[in-house]
Amino acid sequence: MNKEKSCGAIIFNEKNEFLVIKHNAGHWDFPKGHVEENETEIETAKREVKEETNLDIEIVGNYRYKITYSPKEGVMKDVIFFLARNTSNDVKIQEKEVSDYGWYNFSDALDILTFDMAKNLLKKAYKDLKKEI
Repeated sequence: MNKEKSCGAIIFNEKNEFLVIKHNAGHWDFPKGHVEENETEIETAKREVKEETNLDIEIVGNYRYKITYSPKEGVMKDVIFFLARNTSNDVKIQEKEVSDYGWYNFSDALDILTFDMAKNLLKKAYKDLKKEI
């Protein structure tokens, strides 16, 4: 079985809204992407967020969320997410991968996220965010 690894971030803003992006494949999720050689998980998360949304982020706390799934036969993928706040506001989506985005309050973000794993991540991140504010 082949292994893949991606990293990304669950990003909130000053209004405690969460950034959710619509991937060109049609699903709503958080920004993430594959780890490149010699990158740390946090470096990957920051780079992928920047590439997909043009946002700069700051990792908040020591929260690290992991999901594992099989995107295709013979492949197991780990995706690591971090809780982060945006430190820039000029969102520009990377059109080759992302078709839309929005900032949503917790309830609306839960509704728009496509996958149950993402919804469960948001619930954990929201609990952790309440500890930070």
